[in-house]
Amino acid sequence: MNYLKLLQVKFSLLPAKVRLFLVASLIFFIALFAYYNLRPNPNGWEKISKIGITLPLRYKLHGIDVSHHNGKIEWKKVKKMQFSDEDLHLEFCFLKATEGMTHSDREFDRNWEQLGKLGIKRGAYHFFIPWREPVGQAKNFINSVKLNKGDFAPVLDIEQNSLKSDSQIIEEIEVWLDIVGEHYGVKPIIYTNPNFYRKFIKGNFDDYPLWIADYSKETLKGYGSNLWFWQHNQKGWCEGVKGTVDYNVFLGNDSDLEDLCL
Repeated sequence: MNYLKLLQVKFSLLPAKVRLFLVASLIFFIALFAYYNLRPNPNGWEKISKIGITLPLRYKLHGIDVSHHNGKIEWKKVKKMQFSDEDLHLEFCFLKATEGMTHSDREFDRNWEQLGKLGIKRGAYHFFIPWREPVGQAKNFINSVKLNKGDFAPVLDIEQNSLKSDSQIIEEIEVWLDIVGEHYGVKPIIYTNPNFYRKFIKGNFDDYPLWIADYSKETLKGYGSNLWFWQHNQKGWCEGVKGTVDYNVFLGNDSDLEDLCL
């Protein structure tokens, strides 16, 4: 009796419930294997062991965003890091500059200067506090950030709600965008999450470039034609940075990227 027939005999001797459980388990694992290995992958997601996460390699322009929470960053190591066999490097970085009406990120000036020296495309963002008035918040950013030709348009990070009415929140977002946009002569980029986007941004600020933080999907839908940046993971590793960082991808080409700069 060969080995396969022996297994068949032993299987037939098992109780019916056990046989049913084993068959169901086998079908489950086959389906699981098929799902993860045969499903469509239009964005070319691939695990990059060096940074510990998957990247959508359909797109070629990848970047990170950081603040003082990431500590003292060794930017030369960041610049040199190659994180895939396709010779991909980090192409851009956004830095937290300000928050509310008075706060400035303590690492911003150093990080901003280093990015400029190393030629890494750079951008600055303001973390909006909805229970603070918008004019003071706009002035805080303007007084803290000098943008040069080639830098990204200023970024409004708006993701928190407040006890104010929806209409007032929308009005105050518009105030910040108008003041900052007029100062720098360019439309600011809006960074937000899916829930805040659907409630406050969609239908009100569709003509502004959008940067969405959405970690739950392999493809993005429902964000309109002005979606350019996708923050897809918060837990990637990066040489020169202690701990994990946010990873982003730009959803256009080099020319599109330059269009979002001063």
